[in-house]
Amino acid sequence: MPEFIRARSAEQKEQRMDEIKQAAARLFSTHPYHEITLTTIADKLSWSRANLYKYARTKEEIFLSLAEDARDAYYEALLEAFPGSPAVSPDVAAASWAAIVERNTGWFRLLDLLFNIIEANVAVEKLVHFKRGYYAMLPQLQWALSASLGVAPERVEPLMNTVSYQAVGLVNNVCNTPQVHAAMREMGFEPRPTDVRGEMEAFVALLLEHERG
Repeated sequence: MPEFIRARSAEQKEQRMDEIKQAAARLFSTHPYHEITLTTIADKLSWSRANLYKYARTKEEIFLSLAEDARDAYYEALLEAFPGSPAVSPDVAAASWAAIVERNTGWFRLLDLLFNIIEANVAVEKLVHFKRGYYAMLPQLQWALSASLGVAPERVEPLMNTVSYQAVGLVNNVCNTPQVHAAMREMGFEPRPTDVRGEMEAFVALLLEHERG
Protein backbone atom coordinates (compact mmCIF):
# COMPACT_ATOMS: atom_id res chain seq x y z
CA MET A 1 0.00 0.00 0.00
CA PRO A 2 1.43 3.44 -0.90
CA GLU A 3 2.39 5.63 2.05
CA PHE A 4 -0.55 7.75 3.15
CA ILE A 5 0.30 11.41 3.75
CA ARG A 6 -2.32 13.27 5.74
CA ALA A 7 -3.51 16.55 4.30
CA ARG A 8 -2.60 19.66 6.27
CA SER A 9 -3.83 22.65 4.29
CA ALA A 10 -7.42 23.36 3.24
CA GLU A 11 -6.38 22.84 -0.37
CA GLN A 12 -4.89 19.43 0.42
CA LYS A 13 -8.01 18.41 2.33
CA GLU A 14 -10.18 19.40 -0.63
CA GLN A 15 -7.93 17.35 -2.90
CA ARG A 16 -8.30 14.33 -0.60
CA MET A 17 -12.09 14.68 -0.66
CA ASP A 18 -12.02 14.86 -4.44
CA GLU A 19 -10.03 11.61 -4.49
CA ILE A 20 -12.53 10.00 -2.13
CA LYS A 21 -15.50 11.11 -4.23
CA GLN A 22 -13.88 9.89 -7.43
CA ALA A 23 -13.31 6.48 -5.86
CA ALA A 24 -16.90 6.31 -4.61
CA ALA A 25 -18.23 7.38 -8.02
CA ARG A 26 -16.21 4.66 -9.78
CA LEU A 27 -17.61 2.05 -7.42
CA PHE A 28 -21.16 3.39 -7.86
CA SER A 29 -20.84 3.02 -11.63
CA THR A 30 -20.39 -0.74 -11.28
CA HIS A 31 -21.88 -1.72 -7.89
CA PRO A 32 -25.24 -1.27 -6.14
CA TYR A 33 -25.18 1.32 -3.37
CA HIS A 34 -25.69 -1.25 -0.61
CA GLU A 35 -22.51 -3.10 -1.63
CA ILE A 36 -20.34 0.02 -1.23
CA THR A 37 -18.82 0.60 2.21
CA LEU A 38 -16.12 2.77 3.72
CA THR A 39 -13.89 -0.28 3.47
CA THR A 40 -14.48 -0.77 -0.27
CA ILE A 41 -13.90 2.95 -0.87
CA ALA A 42 -10.69 2.83 1.15
CA ASP A 43 -9.57 -0.26 -0.79
CA LYS A 44 -10.24 1.56 -4.06
CA LEU A 45 -7.91 4.33 -2.87
CA SER A 46 -5.33 1.89 -1.46
CA TRP A 47 -5.87 3.57 1.91
CA SER A 48 -6.68 2.07 5.27
CA ARG A 49 -10.19 2.60 6.59
CA ALA A 50 -8.69 4.59 9.46
CA ASN A 51 -7.11 7.03 7.01
CA LEU A 52 -10.38 7.42 5.12
CA TYR A 53 -12.12 8.05 8.44
CA LYS A 54 -10.03 11.21 8.87
CA TYR A 55 -12.05 12.81 6.03
CA ALA A 56 -15.46 11.13 6.09
CA ARG A 57 -17.31 9.58 9.00
CA THR A 58 -19.92 7.73 6.97
CA LYS A 59 -20.51 6.50 3.46
CA GLU A 60 -23.54 8.78 3.30
CA GLU A 61 -21.38 11.87 3.86
CA ILE A 62 -19.36 10.96 0.78
CA PHE A 63 -22.44 10.34 -1.32
CA LEU A 64 -24.09 13.55 -0.12
CA SER A 65 -21.05 15.43 -1.42
CA LEU A 66 -21.27 13.52 -4.71
CA ALA A 67 -24.95 14.41 -4.90
CA GLU A 68 -24.17 18.08 -4.32
CA ASP A 69 -21.75 18.12 -7.27
CA ALA A 70 -24.18 16.22 -9.50
CA ARG A 71 -27.14 18.43 -8.51
CA ASP A 72 -25.22 21.64 -9.19
CA ALA A 73 -24.05 20.34 -12.58
CA TYR A 74 -27.65 19.50 -13.54
CA TYR A 75 -29.05 22.87 -12.52
CA GLU A 76 -26.19 24.74 -14.16
CA ALA A 77 -26.96 22.85 -17.38
CA LEU A 78 -30.60 23.97 -17.10
CA LEU A 79 -29.53 27.58 -16.63
CA GLU A 80 -27.24 27.37 -19.64
CA ALA A 81 -30.01 25.92 -21.80
CA PHE A 82 -32.70 28.29 -20.46
CA PRO A 83 -30.95 31.57 -19.56
CA GLY A 84 -34.14 33.62 -19.46
CA SER A 85 -34.29 34.81 -23.06
CA PRO A 86 -35.40 34.21 -25.64
CA ALA A 87 -38.53 32.22 -24.87
CA VAL A 88 -38.55 28.83 -26.57
CA SER A 89 -41.34 26.61 -27.86
CA PRO A 90 -42.48 23.62 -25.75
CA ASP A 91 -41.07 21.15 -28.29
CA VAL A 92 -37.64 22.80 -28.38
CA ALA A 93 -37.61 23.15 -24.59
CA ALA A 94 -38.61 19.51 -24.13
CA ALA A 95 -35.85 18.31 -26.44
CA SER A 96 -33.24 20.42 -24.62
CA TRP A 97 -34.39 19.35 -21.16
CA ALA A 98 -34.48 15.67 -22.15
CA ALA A 99 -30.92 15.90 -23.47
CA ILE A 100 -29.81 17.42 -20.16
CA VAL A 101 -31.45 14.58 -18.23
CA GLU A 102 -29.67 12.04 -20.42
CA ARG A 103 -26.29 13.70 -19.76
CA ASN A 104 -26.92 13.82 -16.02
CA THR A 105 -28.14 10.32 -15.27
CA GLY A 106 -25.69 10.12 -12.34
CA TRP A 107 -27.69 12.81 -10.53
CA PHE A 108 -30.93 10.88 -10.91
CA ARG A 109 -29.35 7.65 -9.66
CA LEU A 110 -28.25 9.54 -6.55
CA LEU A 111 -31.58 11.32 -6.20
CA ASP A 112 -33.27 7.92 -5.96
CA LEU A 113 -31.27 7.34 -2.75
CA LEU A 114 -31.12 10.88 -1.45
CA PHE A 115 -34.19 11.46 0.70
CA ASN A 116 -34.67 8.16 2.50
CA ILE A 117 -31.11 6.85 2.72
CA ILE A 118 -28.39 9.45 2.25
CA GLU A 119 -30.07 12.43 3.94
CA ALA A 120 -31.36 10.22 6.75
CA ASN A 121 -27.84 9.16 7.71
CA VAL A 122 -25.77 12.35 7.77
CA ALA A 123 -25.19 14.96 10.44
CA VAL A 124 -27.56 17.93 10.46
CA GLU A 125 -24.78 20.42 9.67
CA LYS A 126 -23.89 18.45 6.53
CA LEU A 127 -27.52 18.44 5.47
CA VAL A 128 -27.89 22.19 6.12
CA HIS A 129 -24.91 22.88 3.86
CA PHE A 130 -26.40 20.68 1.13
CA LYS A 131 -29.86 22.26 1.33
CA ARG A 132 -28.47 25.80 1.35
CA GLY A 133 -26.80 25.11 -1.98
CA TYR A 134 -30.17 24.26 -3.53
CA TYR A 135 -32.01 27.27 -2.12
CA ALA A 136 -29.19 29.57 -3.20
CA MET A 137 -29.74 28.50 -6.81
CA LEU A 138 -33.54 28.43 -6.72
CA PRO A 139 -34.29 32.15 -7.31
CA GLN A 140 -32.15 32.22 -10.46
CA LEU A 141 -33.73 28.99 -11.69
CA GLN A 142 -37.22 30.39 -11.06
CA TRP A 143 -36.51 33.59 -12.97
CA ALA A 144 -34.65 32.00 -15.90
CA LEU A 145 -36.92 29.01 -16.47
CA SER A 146 -40.04 31.12 -16.03
CA ALA A 147 -38.92 33.50 -18.78
CA SER A 148 -37.57 30.84 -21.13
CA LEU A 149 -40.41 28.34 -20.73
CA GLY A 150 -43.33 30.72 -20.39
CA VAL A 151 -44.50 29.42 -16.99
CA ALA A 152 -45.25 31.30 -13.78
CA PRO A 153 -42.22 31.65 -11.45
CA GLU A 154 -44.04 29.88 -8.62
CA ARG A 155 -44.62 26.88 -10.92
CA VAL A 156 -40.92 26.39 -11.74
CA GLU A 157 -40.01 24.40 -8.63
CA PRO A 158 -43.01 22.02 -8.90
CA LEU A 159 -42.20 21.60 -12.60
CA MET A 160 -38.56 20.75 -11.87
CA ASN A 161 -39.65 18.30 -9.17
CA THR A 162 -42.09 16.53 -11.48
CA VAL A 163 -39.45 16.19 -14.19
CA SER A 164 -37.00 14.83 -11.61
CA TYR A 165 -39.44 12.22 -10.28
CA GLN A 166 -40.05 10.94 -13.80
CA ALA A 167 -36.33 10.94 -14.58
CA VAL A 168 -35.55 8.98 -11.41
CA GLY A 169 -37.97 6.25 -12.47
CA LEU A 170 -36.66 6.03 -16.02
CA VAL A 171 -32.96 6.22 -15.18
CA ASN A 172 -33.16 3.63 -12.42
CA ASN A 173 -35.17 1.34 -14.65
CA VAL A 174 -32.24 1.47 -17.08
CA CYS A 175 -29.84 0.77 -14.21
CA ASN A 176 -31.56 -2.41 -13.03
CA THR A 177 -29.27 -4.80 -11.24
CA PRO A 178 -27.94 -8.02 -12.80
CA GLN A 179 -30.24 -9.89 -10.40
CA VAL A 180 -33.28 -8.17 -11.91
CA HIS A 181 -32.13 -9.02 -15.43
CA ALA A 182 -31.49 -12.63 -14.41
CA ALA A 183 -34.96 -12.91 -12.83
CA MET A 184 -36.60 -11.47 -15.95
CA ARG A 185 -34.78 -13.90 -18.21
CA GLU A 186 -35.68 -16.83 -15.95
CA MET A 187 -39.34 -15.89 -16.44
CA GLY A 188 -38.83 -15.76 -20.19
CA PHE A 189 -38.73 -11.98 -20.59
CA GLU A 190 -35.80 -10.18 -22.18
CA PRO A 191 -35.16 -6.85 -20.39
CA ARG A 192 -35.96 -4.06 -22.82
CA PRO A 193 -33.78 -0.97 -23.06
CA THR A 194 -35.43 2.28 -22.00
CA ASP A 195 -35.13 5.33 -24.23
CA VAL A 196 -34.56 7.85 -21.44
CA ARG A 197 -34.13 10.81 -23.77
CA GLY A 198 -37.14 10.01 -25.93
CA GLU A 199 -39.42 9.26 -22.99
CA MET A 200 -38.34 12.40 -21.15
CA GLU A 201 -38.83 14.57 -24.22
CA ALA A 202 -42.42 13.39 -24.60
CA PHE A 203 -43.07 13.82 -20.88
CA VAL A 204 -41.63 17.33 -20.61
CA ALA A 205 -43.55 18.43 -23.73
CA LEU A 206 -46.81 17.32 -22.10
CA LEU A 207 -45.94 19.11 -18.86
CA LEU A 208 -45.12 22.36 -20.60
CA GLU A 209 -48.26 22.19 -22.69
CA HIS A 210 -50.25 21.79 -19.49
CA GLU A 211 -48.40 24.59 -17.67
CA ARG A 212 -48.91 27.03 -20.53
CA GLY A 213 -52.61 26.20 -20.66
